[in-house]
Amino acid sequence: MRVAIAHDYLTQRGGAERVVLAMLRAFPDAPIFTTLYDPDGTYPEFRDADIRTSWLNRIPAFRRDHRLALPLLAAASDSLSIDADVVVVSSSGWAHGFPTSGRRLVYCYSPARWVYLTDQYLGGPATRSPVGLALLGLRPGLRRWDRARARRAEASGTYLAISTVVQERIRDCYGFASEIVAAPHSYDPALPTDLVPELADWAASGFHLVVSRLLPYKNVGKVVDAFRGLPEERLAIVGRGPEKARLQASRPTNVRLLEGLTDGQMRWLYAHCAALIAPSFEDFGLTPLEAGTYGKPALTLRGGGFLDTIVPGVTGSFFESPHPETIAAAVRANRAMRWDAETIRSHADTFNEAAFAARLRSEVAALGGEPPPGQ
Repeated sequence: MRVAIAHDYLTQRGGAERVVLAMLRAFPDAPIFTTLYDPDGTYPEFRDADIRTSWLNRIPAFRRDHRLALPLLAAASDSLSIDADVVVVSSSGWAHGFPTSGRRLVYCYSPARWVYLTDQYLGGPATRSPVGLALLGLRPGLRRWDRARARRAEASGTYLAISTVVQERIRDCYGFASEIVAAPHSYDPALPTDLVPELADWAASGFHLVVSRLLPYKNVGKVVDAFRGLPEERLAIVGRGPEKARLQASRPTNVRLLEGLTDGQMRWLYAHCAALIAPSFEDFGLTPLEAGTYGKPALTLRGGGFLDTIVPGVTGSFFESPHPETIAAAVRANRAMRWDAETIRSHADTFNEAAFAARLRSEVAALGGEPPPGQ
């Protein structure tokens, strides 16, 4: 059986790209189809994969920032024809529309935020910015395209949702049901760590950690503002995105921004932080589980995928709103908590890659008309 993998674009280092790597380990011979691929912008493991891109990839500016290609992505997606028996689709907006001769197993992170949750995606009303106004102009056509492609994909295969909130969103946006399959983390605390030199002086005293794309709806700026009022605390932020320059210019001295770290350095951060902070409404949110593999609690916004992965008072705690005051209160409260690191690690281990891979292989076998693996 010929299996292929499809993903929206490989230009970033985020949770979705880590899931694609897990898919590739489950199907190591599968080619990956994507609209754009930037080897320097995403995880280095993709360099060893068979990656096939759309015509958009010839334009360097689009590889550096896929958002610039928004008016062209639907057409580019329609041009990416995949000849396979089953396509394992990793999608939050485009890859479920790639044409194929076979059947689809769609793993959906969310129906496209910029189409259905425009204000949330932009971090404010769309009418207040040129980008927002452009999105509003494109939105009717994109919705028609997206819904048609989603229904075509569901009719020829199976839809899986990453979390309860995404399952509900699929039903509301597309009108059909889906099953929930949680994403796996891929961190192994037995692997060595590599010192992050920029934080060597913080290692002994501890620090809080944010790992996030620097987009408005991620609320990273709200965490920075919280730590402005917590001069006795320290905050490390790992990420890149349009908000970087603003955050770098406005950050207080107890906040440091990092990007382009190796996996060994990320393991060092998780091993040495006091807690992870996740301040945005996430469709799933892998970072609390990644921190959890090192026995570290997560302070998260109450909502979205975190409701599926955080056990309050056991593996982390919730704050009610993404405002500096509530985030600061959560940080202060966390310093008084006594967490059981082994319990946190055990919980994170239930979201393991082996179980995820086994579920994918079973679904693919069913779609391809073969008996499930092991039978």
